[in-house]
Amino acid sequence: MDTDLNPPWPAPAKLNRFLHIVGQRSDGYHLLQTLFQFLDIADYLTFTLRDDNRIIRHGGVAEIAPEQDLCVRAARLLQQRYAPDAGIEIAIDKRLPTGAGLGGGSSDAATTLVALNHYWRLELSWAELATLGLSLGADVPIFVHGQAAWAEGVGEQLTPVTLDEPWFVVVVPSCQVNTRAIFSEPDLTRDTPALTISASVPDGAGNDCEAVVFRRYPEVRAAARWLSNYGHARMTGTGSCVFAAFPNRYHAEAVLAQRPSSLNGFVARGCNRSCLHQRLQSAIIV
Repeated sequence: MDTDLNPPWPAPAKLNRFLHIVGQRSDGYHLLQTLFQFLDIADYLTFTLRDDNRIIRHGGVAEIAPEQDLCVRAARLLQQRYAPDAGIEIAIDKRLPTGAGLGGGSSDAATTLVALNHYWRLELSWAELATLGLSLGADVPIFVHGQAAWAEGVGEQLTPVTLDEPWFVVVVPSCQVNTRAIFSEPDLTRDTPALTISASVPDGAGNDCEAVVFRRYPEVRAAARWLSNYGHARMTGTGSCVFAAFPNRYHAEAVLAQRPSSLNGFVARGCNRSCLHQRLQSAIIV
């Protein structure tokens, strides 16, 4: 008999408060320095146990085939490695925009790993889950650990930090950025001098991908130009979203209210502990 495992599990958004590319490995992967911080908005995933070992996805992004969906791949990875005597149905309430640099797909995968580790009684450590997650994507480990962090390597070398927790205006242009194309661009900056670890955004730090993205995607350039009238606007990751920090919700909402009608956006609070881990700490999970 199927068992519905409510309530839904959150899969939070993240921001890269800055992103520098400090080198490139021989295998082509780029070496990064960045600060990850979570937002208090999320996708929500609901899991239903099956007794026939099938993995089924409901909802999510229609353009992504189920077998390519990171949630399905995360569940399949656990199933293949640890052979639990159960399948799973994953219902995805997709609220985060795709291709936006907010980490939605990676976060969904991390939440799937964490939830199924519990419900399939695998008893894997956070480190083991993060290592599995890295095989799915460079951003998955930060969502598994759920703590704001200074990141290096390809983004998997994480040092927990405590950042300020401002309110952010996040503007969402009507385009999706092709991450692979951006990192393949010959003109991409790949030699920014490395910084020492910091628990705040370093002075002058920005996003090394912006110049390439702004040239390829005028919608992103226009969004950043508008938001720069009110604060220090930056791109997050290699996605289309741009953001700026404000000291309180009132200020952030006042800025968002002035956006052009052609721009979508939202206001969210920065969080040093992800809402997934807040839920794990506060809820009784059956």
